[in-house]
Amino acid sequence: MIRKLLTYLTFPIIMIWLLITSFNSSRFRPDSAMELLTDPSWLNNWPRWLDIPLMKWINDGFKVFNEEYGIYFEAVNNFLLGAILSLKKFLMMMPWPIVIALVVAIVFFSSGRKIGTTIFVGICTFFIGFLHPRFWDKAIETTSIMLIGIILCILIGIPLGITMARSVRVRNATLPVLDLMQTIPSFCYLIPGIMLFGLGAVPAIIATVIYAVPPLVRLTDLGIRLVDTEVIEAAEAFGASDKQKLLGVQLPLALPNIMQGINQCTMMALAMVVIASMIGTRGLGDEVLLGLQQLNVGKATEAGLAIVLLAIVLDRITQAYGQKIQERNKPPK
Repeated sequence: MIRKLLTYLTFPIIMIWLLITSFNSSRFRPDSAMELLTDPSWLNNWPRWLDIPLMKWINDGFKVFNEEYGIYFEAVNNFLLGAILSLKKFLMMMPWPIVIALVVAIVFFSSGRKIGTTIFVGICTFFIGFLHPRFWDKAIETTSIMLIGIILCILIGIPLGITMARSVRVRNATLPVLDLMQTIPSFCYLIPGIMLFGLGAVPAIIATVIYAVPPLVRLTDLGIRLVDTEVIEAAEAFGASDKQKLLGVQLPLALPNIMQGINQCTMMALAMVVIASMIGTRGLGDEVLLGLQQLNVGKATEAGLAIVLLAIVLDRITQAYGQKIQERNKPPK
């Protein structure tokens, strides 16, 4: 009873505190509260003194945060930047025919040796450079940033989804955060990244992870919760521990949903990397932005087509592997 009462009183108390704070911190407030009663003109238009100083709080908070923990963010920045440069250098050292052959081999084996899908992906990969030679290097830069971002999404998203599926309390606490992450405009994710890491590829990775990880978390949680309870009970009857049930039963059966989450994560990561060209991230998005700034429709269209081809390649790889897993897990006729 007391807990419910405190829950109901929390919101009114916060609202009253915000009203008092906004009134006291505003330089446009009246000299005394009695003026509000004697002069009702403030009811016609929104009063300038009724304004939460949210911008000041956020700016001051980021300033203090950077002063206290800036050294840790610098270490993260150096690590991620080193990973991106190493991966980019490795891919650029490889001759382009070998890169295409590697992509074709990955698709061939991940799709269950489907010739049609393999040929289609190989042609799309070839046409990225065929549109314009500079798009090949740009696509490698974009892919390097994406791969690092997707790896971070997998390392964060799958364990968090598993924890949500196993704990109702964690799930109830995490779902509002995921809703918030998916409703905030994607451009807004660039702001904290710039303030913490400056311009370049690292804030793009941070924004990509925040933007792309929610679908992976949700689908991992959903896949594990959709596992048939009878299968879980059978595993428990054979004396399986929680770890054995997770690794031997739940994860294999939830793998198609998890792969669908990785696919959605990949597509959203590509979209975010393109948007991140506005903060100095090199890649195919940079070419689109440059074409728009110069009103060069042909240049922007060429870069847009290259992005579409890269998206098709990444989508077909993840989708093909997901379909292969689904076919493998189908019950025998």
